Amino acid sequence: MLDAGFLQRWMAAAAAAVEREADHLTELDSAIGDADHGANMRRGFAAVAAALDAEPQTTPGAVLVLAGRQLISTVGGASGPLYGTLLRRAGKALGDAAEVTPEALAEALGTGVAAVAQLGGATAGDKTMLDALEPGVAALARDGDFAAAARAAREGAAATVPMLARKGRASYLGERSVGHQDPGATSAAVLFAALAEVAS
Repeated sequence: MLDAGFLQRWMAAAAAAVEREADHLTELDSAIGDADHGANMRRGFAAVAAALDAEPQTTPGAVLVLAGRQLISTVGGASGPLYGTLLRRAGKALGDAAEVTPEALAEALGTGVAAVAQLGGATAGDKTMLDALEPGVAALARDGDFAAAARAAREGAAATVPMLARKGRASYLGERSVGHQDPGATSAAVLFAALAEVAS
Protein backbone atom coordinates (compact mmCIF):
# COMPACT_ATOMS: atom_id res chain seq x y z
CA MET A 1 0.00 0.00 0.00
CA LEU A 2 1.14 3.55 -0.75
CA ASP A 3 0.74 6.30 1.82
CA ALA A 4 1.28 10.05 1.76
CA GLY A 5 4.96 9.56 2.59
CA PHE A 6 5.45 7.44 -0.52
CA LEU A 7 3.82 10.05 -2.77
CA GLN A 8 5.86 12.79 -1.12
CA ARG A 9 9.09 10.81 -1.73
CA TRP A 10 8.00 10.43 -5.36
CA MET A 11 7.64 14.17 -5.77
CA ALA A 12 11.03 14.75 -4.09
CA ALA A 13 12.65 12.14 -6.38
CA ALA A 14 10.94 13.72 -9.37
CA ALA A 15 12.33 17.13 -8.41
CA ALA A 16 15.84 15.67 -8.13
CA ALA A 17 15.52 13.79 -11.43
CA VAL A 18 14.20 16.86 -13.24
CA GLU A 19 17.13 18.84 -11.86
CA ARG A 20 19.55 16.21 -13.26
CA GLU A 21 17.77 16.06 -16.64
CA ALA A 22 16.92 19.75 -17.07
CA ASP A 23 19.73 20.49 -19.52
CA HIS A 24 18.83 17.44 -21.61
CA LEU A 25 15.14 18.47 -21.66
CA THR A 26 16.11 21.95 -22.79
CA GLU A 27 18.37 20.50 -25.49
CA LEU A 28 15.47 18.43 -26.83
CA ASP A 29 13.15 21.45 -26.65
CA SER A 30 15.72 23.58 -28.48
CA ALA A 31 15.24 21.43 -31.56
CA ILE A 32 11.44 21.55 -31.80
CA GLY A 33 10.14 23.97 -29.17
CA ASP A 34 10.88 27.07 -27.10
CA ALA A 35 14.07 25.75 -25.44
CA ASP A 36 12.53 26.33 -22.03
CA HIS A 37 11.13 22.94 -21.02
CA GLY A 38 14.05 22.01 -18.78
CA ALA A 39 14.04 25.36 -17.00
CA ASN A 40 10.27 25.31 -16.59
CA MET A 41 10.22 21.79 -15.19
CA ARG A 42 13.14 22.55 -12.86
CA ARG A 43 11.37 25.61 -11.45
CA GLY A 44 8.05 23.82 -11.10
CA PHE A 45 9.27 20.70 -9.36
CA ALA A 46 11.59 22.66 -7.09
CA ALA A 47 8.48 24.56 -5.98
CA VAL A 48 6.60 21.28 -5.50
CA ALA A 49 9.36 19.84 -3.30
CA ALA A 50 9.60 23.06 -1.26
CA ALA A 51 5.83 23.25 -0.75
CA LEU A 52 5.59 19.63 0.39
CA ASP A 53 8.53 20.13 2.78
CA ALA A 54 6.84 23.18 4.25
CA GLU A 55 3.37 21.67 4.36
CA PRO A 56 3.47 17.83 4.49
CA GLN A 57 0.17 16.27 3.48
CA THR A 58 -1.59 13.39 5.21
CA THR A 59 -3.08 11.52 2.25
CA PRO A 60 -1.74 10.46 -1.17
CA GLY A 61 -4.46 12.46 -2.89
CA ALA A 62 -3.60 15.63 -1.01
CA VAL A 63 0.08 15.29 -1.95
CA LEU A 64 -0.77 15.19 -5.65
CA VAL A 65 -3.34 18.00 -5.44
CA LEU A 66 -0.80 20.29 -3.75
CA ALA A 67 1.90 19.32 -6.26
CA GLY A 68 -0.41 20.02 -9.18
CA ARG A 69 -1.39 23.37 -7.75
CA GLN A 70 2.26 24.37 -7.39
CA LEU A 71 3.02 23.44 -10.99
CA ILE A 72 0.09 25.46 -12.32
CA SER A 73 1.06 28.52 -10.28
CA THR A 74 4.82 28.48 -10.92
CA VAL A 75 5.32 27.16 -14.47
CA GLY A 76 4.48 29.19 -17.53
CA GLY A 77 3.93 27.87 -21.03
CA ALA A 78 2.08 24.63 -21.63
CA SER A 79 3.91 22.26 -19.32
CA GLY A 80 2.74 23.84 -16.04
CA PRO A 81 -0.99 23.60 -16.75
CA LEU A 82 -0.63 20.15 -18.33
CA TYR A 83 1.45 18.54 -15.57
CA GLY A 84 -0.52 20.45 -12.95
CA THR A 85 -3.76 19.10 -14.36
CA LEU A 86 -2.33 15.58 -14.46
CA LEU A 87 -1.41 15.61 -10.76
CA ARG A 88 -4.42 17.58 -9.48
CA ARG A 89 -6.93 15.35 -11.24
CA ALA A 90 -5.10 12.22 -10.10
CA GLY A 91 -5.05 13.52 -6.54
CA LYS A 92 -8.75 14.32 -6.59
CA ALA A 93 -9.49 10.87 -7.99
CA LEU A 94 -7.68 9.29 -5.03
CA GLY A 95 -9.92 11.19 -2.63
CA ASP A 96 -9.25 11.06 1.11
CA ALA A 97 -7.90 7.51 1.36
CA ALA A 98 -4.97 7.23 3.78
CA GLU A 99 -3.40 4.47 1.67
CA VAL A 100 -3.90 3.32 -1.92
CA THR A 101 -2.78 0.36 -4.02
CA PRO A 102 -0.48 0.79 -7.03
CA GLU A 103 -3.47 -0.15 -9.20
CA ALA A 104 -5.58 2.59 -7.61
CA LEU A 105 -2.76 5.07 -8.26
CA ALA A 106 -2.67 3.89 -11.88
CA GLU A 107 -6.41 4.40 -12.21
CA ALA A 108 -6.14 7.89 -10.72
CA LEU A 109 -3.24 8.78 -13.00
CA GLY A 110 -5.37 7.53 -15.88
CA THR A 111 -8.01 10.07 -14.89
CA GLY A 112 -5.30 12.72 -14.92
CA VAL A 113 -4.03 11.62 -18.32
CA ALA A 114 -7.55 11.84 -19.75
CA ALA A 115 -7.79 15.40 -18.42
CA VAL A 116 -4.44 16.27 -20.01
CA ALA A 117 -5.66 14.89 -23.35
CA GLN A 118 -8.82 16.97 -23.11
CA LEU A 119 -6.94 20.13 -22.11
CA GLY A 120 -4.36 19.79 -24.88
CA GLY A 121 -6.71 18.37 -27.48
CA ALA A 122 -4.14 15.65 -28.21
CA THR A 123 -4.14 11.88 -28.52
CA ALA A 124 -1.39 9.28 -28.42
CA GLY A 125 0.66 9.47 -31.61
CA ASP A 126 0.58 13.27 -31.78
CA LYS A 127 4.18 13.44 -30.43
CA THR A 128 3.35 14.82 -26.99
CA MET A 129 3.72 13.85 -23.34
CA LEU A 130 0.75 11.51 -23.82
CA ASP A 131 2.99 9.15 -25.80
CA ALA A 132 4.87 8.36 -22.58
CA LEU A 133 2.08 8.90 -20.06
CA GLU A 134 -0.41 6.49 -21.61
CA PRO A 135 1.90 3.44 -21.88
CA GLY A 136 3.34 4.16 -18.43
CA VAL A 137 -0.08 4.27 -16.80
CA ALA A 138 -1.27 1.24 -18.77
CA ALA A 139 1.73 -0.81 -17.62
CA LEU A 140 1.18 0.21 -14.00
CA ALA A 141 -2.51 -0.66 -14.24
CA ARG A 142 -1.76 -4.15 -15.61
CA ASP A 143 0.09 -5.48 -12.57
CA GLY A 144 1.18 -2.62 -10.34
CA ASP A 145 4.81 -2.98 -11.47
CA PHE A 146 6.53 0.40 -11.18
CA ALA A 147 9.65 -0.73 -13.05
CA ALA A 148 7.51 -1.93 -15.96
CA ALA A 149 5.69 1.40 -15.96
CA ALA A 150 8.99 3.30 -16.11
CA ARG A 151 10.21 1.08 -18.94
CA ALA A 152 6.98 1.54 -20.92
CA ALA A 153 7.12 5.32 -20.47
CA ARG A 154 10.76 5.43 -21.57
CA GLU A 155 9.98 3.34 -24.64
CA GLY A 156 6.98 5.57 -25.36
CA ALA A 157 9.19 8.66 -25.26
CA ALA A 158 11.74 7.03 -27.58
CA ALA A 159 8.95 6.11 -29.98
CA THR A 160 8.21 9.81 -30.56
CA VAL A 161 11.46 10.25 -32.54
CA PRO A 162 10.03 9.22 -35.95
CA MET A 163 6.64 10.82 -35.29
CA LEU A 164 5.32 13.93 -37.03
CA ALA A 165 4.23 16.45 -34.39
CA ARG A 166 0.53 17.28 -34.66
CA LYS A 167 0.09 19.33 -31.47
CA GLY A 168 1.99 22.03 -29.63
CA ARG A 169 4.76 24.25 -30.86
CA ALA A 170 6.59 21.36 -32.54
CA SER A 171 3.65 20.99 -34.94
CA TYR A 172 4.61 24.36 -36.49
CA LEU A 173 7.75 22.66 -37.84
CA GLY A 174 5.80 20.08 -39.84
CA GLU A 175 8.12 17.48 -41.35
CA ARG A 176 11.11 19.04 -39.59
CA SER A 177 9.73 17.74 -36.28
CA VAL A 178 10.48 14.19 -37.43
CA GLY A 179 13.73 12.76 -36.05
CA HIS A 180 13.57 14.49 -32.66
CA GLN A 181 12.44 13.01 -29.36
CA ASP A 182 9.57 14.93 -27.82
CA PRO A 183 10.70 16.83 -24.70
CA GLY A 184 7.29 16.48 -23.00
CA ALA A 185 7.25 12.72 -23.47
CA THR A 186 10.80 12.65 -22.17
CA SER A 187 9.94 14.54 -18.98
CA ALA A 188 6.94 12.25 -18.47
CA ALA A 189 9.32 9.29 -18.64
CA VAL A 190 11.54 11.03 -16.06
CA LEU A 191 8.57 11.18 -13.65
CA PHE A 192 7.86 7.46 -14.09
CA ALA A 193 11.56 6.68 -13.55
CA ALA A 194 11.42 8.63 -10.28
CA LEU A 195 8.33 6.66 -9.26
CA ALA A 196 10.10 3.36 -9.93
CA GLU A 197 13.17 4.59 -8.03
CA VAL A 198 11.08 5.34 -4.93
CA ALA A 199 9.26 2.00 -5.15
CA SER A 200 12.44 -0.10 -5.46
